[in-house]
Amino acid sequence: MTRRHFIRRLLQSAASASLMGFPGACASRSLANNGYGDGTGLAYRPLNGTRMRDLATRKMHHRQGAFINPFSDIPKGGLGRVLKWKWFTKNHFKQYYSDDIPTPVTVDRGAIVDGAGLSITLLKHAGILIKDGDAFILVDPVFGGLFWFIKDFSPLAFDVTTLPQPKHILVTHGHYDHLDAASLGTWGNGTHVICPPGYDDLFNDWGMTHRTRLDWYEHHYEDGREIIFLPCNHWTMRNPLVGPNTALWGSYLIRTKSGACVYISGDTGFFDGFDQIGEEFDIDLAIFNLGAYEPRWFMAPSHMNPEETVTAFLDLKARHLSIAHWGTFRLGDEPVHWPPMAIRQALRERQLEDRYLELKHGRTVSYP
Repeated sequence: MTRRHFIRRLLQSAASASLMGFPGACASRSLANNGYGDGTGLAYRPLNGTRMRDLATRKMHHRQGAFINPFSDIPKGGLGRVLKWKWFTKNHFKQYYSDDIPTPVTVDRGAIVDGAGLSITLLKHAGILIKDGDAFILVDPVFGGLFWFIKDFSPLAFDVTTLPQPKHILVTHGHYDHLDAASLGTWGNGTHVICPPGYDDLFNDWGMTHRTRLDWYEHHYEDGREIIFLPCNHWTMRNPLVGPNTALWGSYLIRTKSGACVYISGDTGFFDGFDQIGEEFDIDLAIFNLGAYEPRWFMAPSHMNPEETVTAFLDLKARHLSIAHWGTFRLGDEPVHWPPMAIRQALRERQLEDRYLELKHGRTVSYP
C-alpha cells in the first residue's frame, strides 16, 4: 500500500466515523442477546408495547443535556468497528463500481414552478423540494460535495439560486450529508428552518435566526399545512471529539395544503415504531432514505435495506413509496445506482410494484 493510499483510507475511515460510524456499532441489548451479526437477531430494541408518543411526552429520549436513542443502544468501540469495516472486511460490491457513472443534475424550473397541487423534485442525495400549492418545502439540502475524497456522482449542473425560495427548510439531523451551512444559506439567513433541538449553536454561528425547533410529536402549523416531527431509529454527530447525540434526529410528516399526507423518513434503521406511526396517521406518500445500507452487520442499526424499506412501508400503511438518499455519495459498500433497482425488486417480490413512485434526480413528479 502506498503512503498516499494509506492516508486516503485513513481519511475515509475518519470521515465514515463522523458521518455514520460510531452508531454503526449500536447493537442494542435485544440484538446482542439474539446473536445479531449472524442474521438471527434484531437490529433495534423492540418497543414491547411502549407507545412512542408516551415516550416522547415523558422525554425519555432526553438525557443530561443530550439525547439517547430509545430504539437502540450505542456501546463503546464504534470506531473500531469502522476500521474493521473499512480496513479488514471484504467488499463484495467493488466489481459493480464501474457502473457508477457521475451524472450531472439539471432541473426544469417550469415543471417545478408551474402546476397546481403537489409535486416532488429529488435534487441531490436526500435533498427533496416539495411544492405544495404556492409554497415550497425543502428537505435536507446539500448542494455541493462532502469531503474531497468522497466522490460526488450527481453534481448539480444548474444555479441553485434559480430554484424558488422555500417557505420552510426541514432538517432531519446533523450529519454532514444532511446539514450543510452553504446550502442552507442559498436564499439568505432569513429562510425559515424547522429543525430538532440541539442545533442552536450551529445556526447562531451561521446567522440563521428564523427557526422553529420541534421535538418528537411537536408540530408547526401555518397557512393550512401542518409539519409534524416524529421519531426514527438513528443518531447524529458533527464532531467525533464531542461525541454523538448532542442534538436530536427524526422524521417528518407533512399534512399538505394540497390534501396529501407525505412522510419523510430521514435516515433510519428499521424499528417497530413504523407500525405506530401508521396507526396514528393516514399517509399517502412515504419517501424513504435508501442508501448506505451495506454491509448489513455494520449498517443495519442505522440504515434500512430495500427489504426492510418495503416492510416499513407496509407498517406505515402508506399508499405509495418513493426513495431518496441514493445516487450521490457512496457511503456504504453498495453501488450508488443500486437502490432504485433493489427497491423495485423488493416491491416486485411482494407484488407491490404499482405502489412505487419513482423519483429521479432533477425530475419533478406530480402527486397523486
